[in-house]
Amino acid sequence: MHITIEEKKAFISRHFIKSLAALPPDAKGKWGKMNLQQMVEHVTDFFNVSNGKIQLPLVTPEEHLPKLKAFLLSDKEFRENTKAPAEILGEDPAPVRNETMELAVIKLEKSIVHFFDHFHNNPSVTTLHPVFGPLHFEEWILLHYKHVLHHAKQFGLAT
Repeated sequence: MHITIEEKKAFISRHFIKSLAALPPDAKGKWGKMNLQQMVEHVTDFFNVSNGKIQLPLVTPEEHLPKLKAFLLSDKEFRENTKAPAEILGEDPAPVRNETMELAVIKLEKSIVHFFDHFHNNPSVTTLHPVFGPLHFEEWILLHYKHVLHHAKQFGLAT
């Protein structure tokens, strides 16, 4: 089933946040090493990459970018246990930064709002994803949707 860009925006900006708020802070993932709060803070970081607050270097060789862009533009999802390159995230999850899960979700919501505002105010801008290269707004929506859906499935929030 094909999901429209508008439906992906709604999932990212509303449904994911609401479903996170309904989980107990000690909810366990079906795979991976991150606990729920680490996952929320990880997703926040990548919204901050897309909105320009965090800048990371490109780690993908230029010749691999077209293949990655094709994946991005497809309806294919990230597989379970898909890991970002170690030079971006390291081997183990980062320690939690926020005092509570609730605060982590609030910061995620703010970073998502900042992402939408950033591209609304700068519609022609691209920002660099360390694996997928320079992305414009619609490409970021596609990537954020895949990423958020991947983690939603990890914690049983989507099927």
